[in-house]
Amino acid sequence: MKLLWLGVDVSRVLHLAAVFCLTCVLLKAIQLFHRRRELIRALADFPGFPTHWLFGHVHEVGESRVLDKAEIWMQKYPHAHPMWFGSFSAFLVVTDPDYAKVLLGRGDPKDNIGYKYLEPWIGNGLLILHGPKWHQHRKLLTPGFHYDVLKPYVDLMAESTNVMLDKWEKLTADGKSVELFEHVSLMTLDSIMKCAFSSSYSPLSRKNTYIQAVYDLCHMVHQRLRIFPYHNDIIYWLSPHGFRFRKACRIAHDHTDKVIHERKESLKDEQEFEKIQKKRHLDFLDILLCAKDENGAALSDEDLRAEVDTFMFEGHDTTASGISWLFYCLAMHPEHQQLCREEIQGILGDRDTIQWEDLAKMTYSTMCIKESLRLYPPVPGVSRQLSKAVTFPDGRTLPEGLCILPGTDVFDPLRFSPENVSGRHSHAFLPFSAGMRNCIGQQFAMNEMKVALALTLLRFELLPDPAMPPLKITRIILRSKNGIHLYLKKIH
Repeated sequence: MKLLWLGVDVSRVLHLAAVFCLTCVLLKAIQLFHRRRELIRALADFPGFPTHWLFGHVHEVGESRVLDKAEIWMQKYPHAHPMWFGSFSAFLVVTDPDYAKVLLGRGDPKDNIGYKYLEPWIGNGLLILHGPKWHQHRKLLTPGFHYDVLKPYVDLMAESTNVMLDKWEKLTADGKSVELFEHVSLMTLDSIMKCAFSSSYSPLSRKNTYIQAVYDLCHMVHQRLRIFPYHNDIIYWLSPHGFRFRKACRIAHDHTDKVIHERKESLKDEQEFEKIQKKRHLDFLDILLCAKDENGAALSDEDLRAEVDTFMFEGHDTTASGISWLFYCLAMHPEHQQLCREEIQGILGDRDTIQWEDLAKMTYSTMCIKESLRLYPPVPGVSRQLSKAVTFPDGRTLPEGLCILPGTDVFDPLRFSPENVSGRHSHAFLPFSAGMRNCIGQQFAMNEMKVALALTLLRFELLPDPAMPPLKITRIILRSKNGIHLYLKKIH
């Protein structure tokens, strides 16, 4: 019996809909099959750990084991090895400096480590852009990191650090250990707000929703990368995880929108605008707001927010990771902590403040910072999507479009002494990546780490909490699953 509704044969419509859906499923299955075959063919010359037919390597690299597995596989499969996320997505993990030099020295490859999953959050800023637009934005923003711009930031960084240290003095009165990562994140966010965005809003005095949103977003991007059905946009956006991701994005966007609006309003004041125009070097946000292209057009609101979102995230979260793990390293190695403290005391003398000129004199402290970045890199994976086929020094090749991850351990700062550095491969230590797409804010980050280290060691001795050792996890940024807990002993 036929079902008619407004003269339409409903059963026929349902039949056609079922055929259409089945056809779509078959076409997608064929597409995935071809994708897997292309990846297998492309990676055939690179042996690696056996994969599960469905999960790839995901079941081998749990979030708390991924770095340990990476080190084991690096030793077992020299130069490079594949890593599969499910059956249809794979990266080539590169561990050889010569390979890394070939990859990072090539023209303008795309950044891509699941970074496309960051796009709804940070938009098409420097991290994700490629091609002429990336070159345009990089050229536009580079003057914002001139040393004349960075110089006055030292006082602002010190101000934010001292507020954090004052809070630590109160927290340590009960003799308990302190979880550092959240406090350091608030401090670096406060610092970036003052330095790069000329913002009067301070996150240090309250529980910060933006910090939590960034943490949640990093976790959800990492989660999406590991759950292969979520690689499909439709499935992800319809899932509960997709809903939570959009909610966290709104919180992050509200924060950056407020910063942009605040600065735009201040520039409506003629005196403030004239002051900006007279500055020899503009800060990050002023560059964006005053920028004009070759046709005299300002950046679109979309481009403006993308760059602010990108730098707000990268400028505070990665540095917070670097500082937190640095403090942990020094707590675990008191002899090096004391050498840093003595160096800082020798540089500052009777002063309890730090100045621009002091930073270059912190030679041993800088070696400790670099060694902690080697052991605990804030961004453990920096990847590239090949824009052209590539051939490595040993003759092995990779096709266009493949994603690459250029990616012992006793704490030894002397690895970075001048005599040891002189004989090292240029691409053996890449905490800020290398080549054209290296980190534009690396000098800013190093300066902030030095300021935080100097002021902290003048006031506290850092001691480990044996009951709460950190558990490394990678969620875009290197974090600890249970935080980083240290005892802080006041130095009188």
